[in-house]
Amino acid sequence: MPVDTSGRAAQPPARRWLQLVVGIVCMVMIANLQYGWTLFVNPIDQKYHWGRTAIQVAFSIFVLTETWLVPVEAWFVDRFGPKIVVLIGGILVALSWALNSTAATLPVLWIAAAIGGIGAGAVYGTCVGNALKWFPDHRGLAAGLTAAGFGAGSALTVIPIQNMIQASGYEATFLWFGLGQGLVVFLLSWMLRAPRPGEVPPSTRLYQSTRDYTPVEVVQSPIFWVMYLMFVLVAAGGLMATAQLALIAGDFQVAKVPVTLLGLTLPALTFALSIDRVLNGLTRPFFGWVSDHIGRENTMFIAFALEAIGIWALSALGHDPVLFVVLSGLVFFAWGEIYSLFPSTCTDLYGVKYATTNAGLLYTAKGTASLLVPLGNVLMAQTGNWRAVFIVAALMNAAAALMALGVLKPMRTARRQAMAAAE
Repeated sequence: MPVDTSGRAAQPPARRWLQLVVGIVCMVMIANLQYGWTLFVNPIDQKYHWGRTAIQVAFSIFVLTETWLVPVEAWFVDRFGPKIVVLIGGILVALSWALNSTAATLPVLWIAAAIGGIGAGAVYGTCVGNALKWFPDHRGLAAGLTAAGFGAGSALTVIPIQNMIQASGYEATFLWFGLGQGLVVFLLSWMLRAPRPGEVPPSTRLYQSTRDYTPVEVVQSPIFWVMYLMFVLVAAGGLMATAQLALIAGDFQVAKVPVTLLGLTLPALTFALSIDRVLNGLTRPFFGWVSDHIGRENTMFIAFALEAIGIWALSALGHDPVLFVVLSGLVFFAWGEIYSLFPSTCTDLYGVKYATTNAGLLYTAKGTASLLVPLGNVLMAQTGNWRAVFIVAALMNAAAALMALGVLKPMRTARRQAMAAAE
């Protein structure tokens, strides 16, 4: 516990929970930029006939700019604080979807995707980094709760967006949802700040570095690149499912088939999208909390192995509407935890001072993984079905699971022992 000037143990300030809540709400407001995108692909194609692959380039551009520019945005956060970066992010988020509403050519759609990616990345990287700094004692849980806002944030808006697209067109949906989401982020940004010395309690459970490593030192570390590769392997399959789920449901001929689960009856695709958003959000704090107790690598092994099984099962059994809903939920539940486990592990290893920038460097792996999303369409076109895509994704997750225990854990243990010997 931190100690005040009188020598009494200071209690963790309640304001850190306010910071966490503000960060979560901001993440909710940017979630539709990624997870709502699949709902707009077919309407755009029906109007302009650009083709799915060309339209999905916008999704890849969004993910690339959302991830690869986070280290730059994070540098400003670590230097000037989180407020200004999130404020600008909110403006860009609104501008992006406003442009989407009027895009009559592919280049405009792609430019809007880039603007949205920059804005979403500014919000995402800042809010996750802020949580890592405020909660060293519950780092996995705090990062998971924050990332859950992004994973589950679109769950409540799936049906409203679908209904508005049908009633008013996708153009009006882009415009009004974009303006509303951006405005909320803009207003909440004024409440964000980084912790001051002595405001947060230390961690007493998991090993955490007492030294703060600069971003240059981090990218020179072999452990960083092991984590980067694992991140890419796991993220690729989840991104494919996120971008292509509506298309997969259509090709499996289950999209509009009514499914009854949990007392609700909805078309299979609508049901899957809603459940997927919830589970993709719940997994982040759940596995983050688990990792706070049993260790990061052990948790990674469990989650990544479960993801491999889920992807394989979806390819084999997903033609059944009920199993399509259930198994797509399993895939998202076993995928979303990467956004709590990897930032937490990175900050445990490399310290707090540059946590936002260092976690942002690792987060660029998501952008690298997004390059594989269009290749899924190509592979599907070559083979005539989604089976080969699913098998490749399942094998990548199985490889990451084995690397967690067979490569990452021994490397971290050896590094910790070497540092202890040096001290």
